[in-house]
Amino acid sequence: MSRRKLTRQQRWRVEKVQAERAARADRRAARDERTLEGGEYGAERPGRVAAHFGRTLEVEAVDGERVSRHRCHLRANLEGLVTGDRVVWREAQDGSGVVVARGERDSVLERPDAHGQLRPVAANIDQILVVIAAEPTPYANLVDRYLVAAESTGIAPVLVLNKSDLLPAQAGEVRAMLARYLDLGYSLIEASAKRDHGLDALHARLKGCTSVFVGQSGVGKSSLIDRLLPDETLRIGALSEETRKGKHTTTTARLYPLPENGESGRPREGDLIDSPGIREFGLWHLDERELAEGFIEFRPLLGRCRFRDCRHREEPGCALLEAVERGEIHPERFASFQRIRDDIANS
Repeated sequence: MSRRKLTRQQRWRVEKVQAERAARADRRAARDERTLEGGEYGAERPGRVAAHFGRTLEVEAVDGERVSRHRCHLRANLEGLVTGDRVVWREAQDGSGVVVARGERDSVLERPDAHGQLRPVAANIDQILVVIAAEPTPYANLVDRYLVAAESTGIAPVLVLNKSDLLPAQAGEVRAMLARYLDLGYSLIEASAKRDHGLDALHARLKGCTSVFVGQSGVGKSSLIDRLLPDETLRIGALSEETRKGKHTTTTARLYPLPENGESGRPREGDLIDSPGIREFGLWHLDERELAEGFIEFRPLLGRCRFRDCRHREEPGCALLEAVERGEIHPERFASFQRIRDDIANS
């Protein structure tokens, strides 16, 4: 559908609004510069974004063994900061502050918003813990979406099965699904926030890392973090009795220091980021090649099809289809790839 042309008056109004916004940004920048030069703030210090609230941030500062958090605002020329970003900030006399610069990012986790635009969620992450649970029912296609998203960022994914105590004795389908991921080389930790099962293994995996928890609402991300962080209390919601899907209870991504062995008052040994729960992880920003590369068992076969423009549907000589027939690619993983590809094409 062609875009509607704007009238001269409409174009004038758009240009006027944009000019006014630019002028306001310039005034904010000038005001910030005068304030900084006026001696109202102390010297520049390193910090890390612990939470983001629009134009204000919660910045964590470490001074020896003392850790403090400060509500800071951003300079007008700084945009796009997220939890986990390393920053340079200056403290005011009342303990608040202003962030004046952002450091280089080692990694960034992004996901598309409702308009298909990539939006950063967290930065400087070492691993992504994909949490699934007995309830809501784990579906391989949703797990694959998280794994593809992680693979596309280059951040190592780890599967965490929470509420493992709720699995029925004959949980054949779930166990078979998990076995497929283990065969591919993915790590799996089985845990139960209620029964303390597997928490030592989870803690060992988190040691020395900045980790982000992702997964459907209701899988118990906040419950797990509550058990790992005795000094923090997260808002935990029960599953909806009607849908058995989770209620969103974490409203903004936050960074939490992980105490040694999960014991209150112990030295810090890592960091956790708890991000808002989502029920579907969008991958609309990936093209077909990038999507295929997100399925790690496909990678050695990409580029080996008979036809250069092979779509991996019914083409003769398709290396992926032949691998499915030989049992080298599981049919359900290939079907998951096709479903995600079609969803992207129809989005």
